[in-house]
Amino acid sequence: MTSQQHDQPVGYGVDQIVEREDFLPRDGRYGLLTNDAAVTASDPTLRSREALLKAGFNLVRLFSPEHGIAATAADGAAVSHGFDPLTNLEVVSLYGDSNRPAREMLSDLDGMLVDLPDVGTRYYTFIWTMSYVLEVCAELGIPLWILDRPNPIGGDLTAAEGPLLDEANSASFSGRFAIPIRHSLTMGELAQHWNAERQLNATLRVVPAYGWRRADHHPTTGLPFVPPSPAIPNYTSAMLYPGTCLFEATNLSVGRGTAEPFQQIGAPWLDQARLQASFMAHGLPGVASEPVRFTPSVDPHRGRPCKGIRLRITDPLALRPVTMGLSLLYSVIEESDGAFRWSRYPTSVNPQGEDHFARLIGRQDIAGVLEAQQEDIASRIQEWTSVPEWAGRVAAHLCYQQNSYN
Repeated sequence: MTSQQHDQPVGYGVDQIVEREDFLPRDGRYGLLTNDAAVTASDPTLRSREALLKAGFNLVRLFSPEHGIAATAADGAAVSHGFDPLTNLEVVSLYGDSNRPAREMLSDLDGMLVDLPDVGTRYYTFIWTMSYVLEVCAELGIPLWILDRPNPIGGDLTAAEGPLLDEANSASFSGRFAIPIRHSLTMGELAQHWNAERQLNATLRVVPAYGWRRADHHPTTGLPFVPPSPAIPNYTSAMLYPGTCLFEATNLSVGRGTAEPFQQIGAPWLDQARLQASFMAHGLPGVASEPVRFTPSVDPHRGRPCKGIRLRITDPLALRPVTMGLSLLYSVIEESDGAFRWSRYPTSVNPQGEDHFARLIGRQDIAGVLEAQQEDIASRIQEWTSVPEWAGRVAAHLCYQQNSYN
């Protein structure tokens, strides 16, 4: 990391709420949206829900996002309701029969809590699960507390990257509202923004993380990285994910089923040398690449040797991963000799997998521009990813100020 390490400890909202008596009453009946990746900073072996129960909070029901309460279910796979082996509490899956909690699952609660890690990217579905919980809490008049966590890929709003989602034409569970791909907010800040901008009028309280500065990326915090889902095993995958996830809408592998998911892309038909030269010609800051061969254990190309490139972060504060991903996609199309294809990506929320690239990128027109191989691609990518209005839209809803401690 090139950002400065600091001595002040970084902690999560859950650490504050179990240590202080003034955030919310402990005898109310609470639901909790969470998973196994939500641990405490004071004891990374202790799950958030265990810490809340030990502190005397009356949790009566758990809710889980995509990948389930254990954070191990396959990407896009429906997850059934069940019971939590750690607490014996009922677990209501919000990535299965429905993504929106039924009113009767919240109506008997005195409050709802959300403690989920996020990876700072619009198409990481945890934020949209939270958005549905926020809406139902607003409808029922049930208070909602977000137990906040730092954004692992940083909160610098000048590093946010679009496009903004076109809600009228490209909304889905990969993006419901008009936010950038890399949004540079925390889960609590997103909740405050949506509550205000969409006039939900929920009774919302954010319990902030402490010791975190907006310029901090996860390695700066000194805390262990807990994988929030199977294909985000470390910070490097999380940082590259806003760009390389776009390849899930293509006939290339993103390295799922290898030790470096989202850190490499490849296919059996790629010419590595040509792709490497084309990609490096973009002259992008903060990233380097090298030829790689890998064999994924999941589709596409399950069990088939793939040729491609591996990405290496050289300066995380300079890297713009969405710009990188679009530039790399342009180079792949350019050097594919006609083998490149857009592909469907079936999931529980999109069973046929259609229109997947538009759902990810947030617009219907960009795929055609990339395929047309226009010579002014650098300026077009700059146009797509630039979101100068974003900082002003969210300024009133921030929980953490630039370069200050909380």
